[in-house]
Amino acid sequence: MRRILLLGGVTEALAIARTLGPAHIYSLAGVGRVPTDLRCQVRVGGYGGADGLASFIRTEGIGLLIDATHPYAAQISANAVAAARAAGIECWALRRPAWHPQAGDDWREFDDWPALIRALAPFKRPLFTLGREPLHYLDDIPPEQFWTLRALESCPGNERCEVIGARGPFALEDERALFQRRRIDVLISKNSGSAATEPKLQVARELAIPVLVLKRPTLPAVDQSFSSLAGLMVALQGT
Repeated sequence: MRRILLLGGVTEALAIARTLGPAHIYSLAGVGRVPTDLRCQVRVGGYGGADGLASFIRTEGIGLLIDATHPYAAQISANAVAAARAAGIECWALRRPAWHPQAGDDWREFDDWPALIRALAPFKRPLFTLGREPLHYLDDIPPEQFWTLRALESCPGNERCEVIGARGPFALEDERALFQRRRIDVLISKNSGSAATEPKLQVARELAIPVLVLKRPTLPAVDQSFSSLAGLMVALQGT
């Protein structure tokens, strides 16, 4: 098997890493917990852009780059493709299928943050479930709103926003309790496609609560793209 550099981020990346031996490298940006029970090497931190990543690939003798980062990590994915091309190796990607609205859903998609923030105006109790980016807007929260922000790690909010540190998977009953306890009237989410965080969408559907969705970025073409972990693992067996 070619020496693999696995760029992680999504849950499936860890499943891939658990199959890799000591010759391979699992690379993490440093957000969230770092696994300590893997046979493969674990690297934490950035590379200094595409050029730095390409240099690392050459120095380490990497033969295959696998991008298993979050669907919204567009810059990392672009760097991966550029670095693989510069180093003369293949770049594969695991790209989760997006969620799609179901009967009873009230989804409203937005291209960027300013448009999404403007769309929040009619609501009082939003729940943000898309990372730490809302923290940049805490000083702009209207007096009639109270925000609940759920992120991987707890961090300070302010008098108009509470930040909850929590990691999926999230149980349906727990999500129902959260919406009820916080009196949530709108959900803000990325379209991650993750089964671990999908229950929040069911609760929003049950309660007829609108979902403001930040659209997925366009990602670059790769040598092979996989929509499922199983498909990628079968392909790896042939390398």
